Amino acid sequence: MKYNTMKFNYAFIALFICLGLLSCKEDEQKVDIETFAEVMEPEPITEFGFVLEDYIVKRDTIKSGDSFGKILERNNLGYQQIYQIAEKAKDSFDIRKLQTGKPYTLLCAKDSLQTPRCFIYQPSLSEYVVVNFQDSIHAYTSRKPITYVEKTATGVIESSISETLQKKGLSPRLAFKMADEIYAWTIDFRRLQKGDRFKVVYTDKYINDTTYVGLQDIKAAYFEHNGEPFYAFQFVTDSVKGIRDYFNEDAKNLRRAFLKAPVQFSRISSRYNLNRRIAYYGYKLRPHKGTDFAAPIGTPIMATANGTVIESTRRGGNGKYVKIRHNATYSTQYLHMKDQKVKKGQYVKQGDIIGWVGMTGNSGGPHVCYRFWKNGKQVDPLREKLPEAEPISDSLKSQYLDFIAPIKTQLDVIQWETELNDHIASTQD
Repeated sequence: MKYNTMKFNYAFIALFICLGLLSCKEDEQKVDIETFAEVMEPEPITEFGFVLEDYIVKRDTIKSGDSFGKILERNNLGYQQIYQIAEKAKDSFDIRKLQTGKPYTLLCAKDSLQTPRCFIYQPSLSEYVVVNFQDSIHAYTSRKPITYVEKTATGVIESSISETLQKKGLSPRLAFKMADEIYAWTIDFRRLQKGDRFKVVYTDKYINDTTYVGLQDIKAAYFEHNGEPFYAFQFVTDSVKGIRDYFNEDAKNLRRAFLKAPVQFSRISSRYNLNRRIAYYGYKLRPHKGTDFAAPIGTPIMATANGTVIESTRRGGNGKYVKIRHNATYSTQYLHMKDQKVKKGQYVKQGDIIGWVGMTGNSGGPHVCYRFWKNGKQVDPLREKLPEAEPISDSLKSQYLDFIAPIKTQLDVIQWETELNDHIASTQD
């Protein structure tokens, strides 16, 4: 009897321990499930600095005839409230400058009227303007986070560099920057030879790591034309003014002091001609002291060299124009603009946009009349032997050579596509 009682007690204790262990296991599993649930709980979706689930989100684009007031009025805001919002926001954002086709977002309250609380306008992929009127009224401009990704590419010319890049799915901006900015004065890209080839190290821009927004810059390039190598390395020569140029492996500047033209992808519609006679004026002598570059209205006009804006105004037959003094010898002028982007006294760098092609003043069609002064006299820039850009100073030269050494190695070790294909084929044998 005593033996049976002891046996029963041991069995009871064992059962108790098992139940305890099971209970602990269940508690552990419960904690694990709760922890997992916390970890797996999705992060709230945010955009423009707002938690979207807190609002009813309405997205649209600016239509022809739309205005800030009309958009808000369509969405149940009264005229008096719209006027107050516009008045308080005008110092930060000009609501009259909404452009047709640009996207906007309304963040609306979760009420029966879906009352707007915030208006967000996107003038570009990265930039956005917030007009917030849910508590106090305020407006501000911000940017989505941009990621910069360094990449490399190679190519062999069959007919043109644009076609080569297109076949490889690369940005056409690479062709423009190499042809018009880096090698404009050393290689004639209209006369490339079949078999010419290039390597390039460049940076692409992405918004939120996913949306591609274009080429940022070219860090370095190598172009082999007619068997002759041309290296190019970007280097900052003036950090205060933000001036950067492209130099070769010997620290020689690759560009001239002036761009060949103030607009891209244009044609010369009228040259500098002091003996010009026009039928409309009875074939009287009417000298043309500029070079006309025809381009569609709104085409960006670039400063052809670094300098200071000495005039940005409108006058008579010149229409809207900008004049830039580059140094004691050279000045340039850009006539018939649709509008100017720069003001008198502003410093501009070569390639900066200073205005847009228009037809203001005496103009028979959309173009920019480009005028060029040398020592106070108007001359033909296409016949001038333009100066080279400033070389690297002696104090910076050793710094430059140290700077480009690892970049040149980076370029040199990039394999040509044919070498890569040969390597892949050999590893598969």
